[in-house]
Amino acid sequence: MKKTNKILLIVSTILVLGLSGCSKVSKEKQNITISAAASLKEPLEEIKGIYEKENNMNITLNLGASGTLQKQIEQGADCDIYISASPKQINVLEKKNLIKKDSKIDLLQNKLVIISNKESNKNLDPNDSELKFSIGTPKVVPAGDYAKESLENMGMYDKLKDKIIYAKDVKQVLSYVETNNVDFGMVYKSDALSSDKCKIYEVVDDNMHKPIIYPAAIVESTKNESQSDKFIKHLKSSESKLIFEKYGFECVNN
Repeated sequence: MKKTNKILLIVSTILVLGLSGCSKVSKEKQNITISAAASLKEPLEEIKGIYEKENNMNITLNLGASGTLQKQIEQGADCDIYISASPKQINVLEKKNLIKKDSKIDLLQNKLVIISNKESNKNLDPNDSELKFSIGTPKVVPAGDYAKESLENMGMYDKLKDKIIYAKDVKQVLSYVETNNVDFGMVYKSDALSSDKCKIYEVVDDNMHKPIIYPAAIVESTKNESQSDKFIKHLKSSESKLIFEKYGFECVNN
């Protein structure tokens, strides 16, 4: 009898430990990684903080130039969601079957502006031999592509091309202007509004460049498709819309 009781006690202990182990696993936080254009830093960090608390999740933000992030995904980087600052990069990934079919959405719109340091009274004169003007590196930074296209259509590129300081992403352009390393820069409106050291010198006419669209999609190699899909839906929610608009973005109605 004692032997039977001992066996029952051992079996009961194993079951309890097993159940507690299952309970622990169920409570573990899930993780998703989002590779996103550097210009999305402020709104995504705010949305991330709220979403993590409400959904028991860890979200890793990998921010950078859209072209650089595209290359990382092509090379097999760990990534669940990709948000670029231009359709071009995400379309390339789609053609290579590197994003989930039918997961792509147009998320946001933005505007392009010319900025200067808040303390500067300098006028933008393309003929000024001392002028320094910064844009993101074209073909890598979408803002740089939009900037070059705009300067060409404004008839300013040929006069400015030898005075342009190229940056690795749009945030670096902002930094160059904030620190007076350049006189002017061309960035997104949302970036200009995020700085207390810069001012908007001029809003670029939308007709001067292709529409600035931020698409989002789930990466084909994700191991967290359901959670990724849930987060993209959250990015389209009214709560996220208010946050994006606070930072100068316009939401696209899909």
